Amino acid sequence: MKILSSKQMYQADLATIQKKPILSLNLMEHASLLCFNWISNYLTNKNQIIHIFCGIGNNGGDGLVIARKLIQNKYEVKTYIVNFSNKRSDDFIVNYNRLLKLKHKPNEINSFDDFPLIKNNELIIDAIFGIGLSRSPEGFVKELIQCINESNTNTISIDLPSGLFSESHVFDTDAVVRSTEVLTFQNPKIAFLIPDNQKYIKNWHVLDIGLDQDEINSMETNYYIIDKTKIRSIYTKRERFSHKGTFGHNLIIRGSYGKIGAVVLASKAALKIGSGLVTAYIPKCGYEIVQTSIPEVMVEVDAEEQLEFFNYKSKATVIGIGVGIGTGEKTCIGFRKFLKENRLPLIIDADGLNILAKHNELLSLIPENSVLTPHPQEFKRLVGKWKNDYEKIEKLIEFSSNIDCVIVLKGAYTAIAFQNKIYFNTTGNPALATAGSGDVLTGIITGLIAQKHSPLNAAILGVYLHGKTADIAIENNQSMETFTASDCIDYFGKVFKEL
Repeated sequence: MKILSSKQMYQADLATIQKKPILSLNLMEHASLLCFNWISNYLTNKNQIIHIFCGIGNNGGDGLVIARKLIQNKYEVKTYIVNFSNKRSDDFIVNYNRLLKLKHKPNEINSFDDFPLIKNNELIIDAIFGIGLSRSPEGFVKELIQCINESNTNTISIDLPSGLFSESHVFDTDAVVRSTEVLTFQNPKIAFLIPDNQKYIKNWHVLDIGLDQDEINSMETNYYIIDKTKIRSIYTKRERFSHKGTFGHNLIIRGSYGKIGAVVLASKAALKIGSGLVTAYIPKCGYEIVQTSIPEVMVEVDAEEQLEFFNYKSKATVIGIGVGIGTGEKTCIGFRKFLKENRLPLIIDADGLNILAKHNELLSLIPENSVLTPHPQEFKRLVGKWKNDYEKIEKLIEFSSNIDCVIVLKGAYTAIAFQNKIYFNTTGNPALATAGSGDVLTGIITGLIAQKHSPLNAAILGVYLHGKTADIAIENNQSMETFTASDCIDYFGKVFKEL
């Protein structure tokens, strides 16, 4: 699914109005009806007081329609007009007058003295500003937003939390509504996927309001959401006459004394995700551990306690390297030699990334279409600091383009960058914040590339599957605290069955 800019959303609105044809007023009615349906399902008590704060533009118009629908369905509603300007949109005026016909006159807010008292068990609907905001709210509007945030009650924002920008970072953190739920129209906004914005958005939901799909399909964007439609287009079922050679040979190069568990997790993940063959190349000290833990995996060894020589014999189709190898001098020398001689696609993680950060000149030796899987701190070591998360995204695209590789920046909404595009994943939850989770992900992606998925598709599918294991685990009453990396592997079967 595409992530569109505010300008593109306006274009999609106009195209829909012109092509259907439909009046903008009727499009507002339809979108707001979907909001009302969602809100009525959300509410558990029809006597709960609902405070609806409406700006004087079309976002405020949406709020007025929602107020009308709630009133007609016998909910307790208090409506407020936030007069941050004297210019009211045409559709706002029509819906304001429709509300008056119901003998419901909204209260006007022109200063702090007009603010209502809001109790803890009441509900707030925020329809003050939409996606077109270009500067931070000031004066009494900022004070109102602070009042909403201090009310300690659930807040539903329409399209975007008021005060939040859809495509740039927040300048005034005290001038943004902190929403419990956001009901956004047609397509997600990139602001929802930015870690800097997590305190403003607890949950968000996309409502399909029927904008012209041909127009949306024609729009260029650098940002996408990974959804099940995309995943089903990548995932392929096995054919009857396939054999283990059909599904590739993984070579997992990793581990050092005390860090052989990472080898076990990555190798087992590569095997369980469907690789035909898996070989682990490890220090001698891990030989018995790996052979005992996963008998299906072949083993080659290097020096006693760390990797030094990188003289494996396996005829692999893809190599996963980095976790637990350390950054010692002999390992770095061996890693450099390995990069100079290797021509296979790589999945590089952890200490492999740390060596690259220390020795930047090695980046030029990475084969194109390889996959790097840093977490934010590892990424920072590679590219330097950033001022905000929007600048981080720019650095992500630039770095991926410079080395012609897929970059998987791990975290909530893991971002996968390649060829000037970023794909954001929406599966997963904090259960994945556990030791070894990244080792499993590296094994998954390595295993998928072995099965002839392109590196980009392997990263997209792998990140989705990895996150989905934690989602299914929580749905099956496992707690986030007790979920482990080994559990992640155990849920592969259920994830595949769901696909």
